[in-house]
Amino acid sequence: MLLPFLSISQSKLNAFLTPSDTLNKPRRNAVIAVEASLGSLTLVGLNQLWYKDFERSKFHTINDNNEWLQMDKIGHVFTSYQLGKHGANLLNWSGVSEENQLIYGATLGFTFLSAVEVFDGFSKEWGFSWGDILANGAGTGLYIGQELLWKEQRIALKYSFHQTKFANQRPDKLGESYLEQILKDYNGQTYWLSANLHSFFKDKHIPKWINVAVGYGGHGMLTGNEDVDSQVLISNQRYRQFYLSFDLNLNGVNTKSRVLRSIFDVLNMIKIPFPTLEFNKKGAVFHLFYY
Repeated sequence: MLLPFLSISQSKLNAFLTPSDTLNKPRRNAVIAVEASLGSLTLVGLNQLWYKDFERSKFHTINDNNEWLQMDKIGHVFTSYQLGKHGANLLNWSGVSEENQLIYGATLGFTFLSAVEVFDGFSKEWGFSWGDILANGAGTGLYIGQELLWKEQRIALKYSFHQTKFANQRPDKLGESYLEQILKDYNGQTYWLSANLHSFFKDKHIPKWINVAVGYGGHGMLTGNEDVDSQVLISNQRYRQFYLSFDLNLNGVNTKSRVLRSIFDVLNMIKIPFPTLEFNKKGAVFHLFYY
């Protein structure tokens, strides 16, 4: 009895998720309203729930480009890229022109993160960082540049995370809970440039779902600066990590379901665990499955 109903519901959902061929004003207006509301609520929430716990100051800038082995900067690149990608996709769903997708959608990450940066500028704890602004621009540029050059995203920026021992040593800096550590523990974060082989070699019959990924991470960071770390834990050594691995392009999975395509598109920001080679100052390390 439920099968016909489920079939009709799935058909309607697929139709709803299918991008419009022409400008769909109700969809476009809904996207603008939702994005503006969520952005405003997020900024208000940050101001009330986060920044109020720290002393305010006059607007000031800081130079934090040498902190955290630049992992925080790459985090800005990743966030700006992903927000811009999904902002453009939502406008594409609304039938907005490709030009306006890039102007108003792909710049969503840069706009939002720059507003957060202004908040940092009025906080004594932090400050407005031109390095963060440059990183935000790099993430937006990575998306827009590929769209202008190839009309597709051949190289995706992805993320993976694993828990480390360092969070227990400095939970105030690196996070107490697992969710906090995902955001704060740079030792467990890895950012990947994941290149789709099929998009570069379309005549070689390579499956669309195979990617090759190059990753970057850092080890041994308890605070932003190395000289402070040496006072906290003398035996602690910080160093950069570089990775080479395979990856899955979930957007290349062949399915007619718009529901699955939408789910895959969101999950595609996560690097799938695969055998991985790590290179660091101590040498090369092989991981059977790295994440």
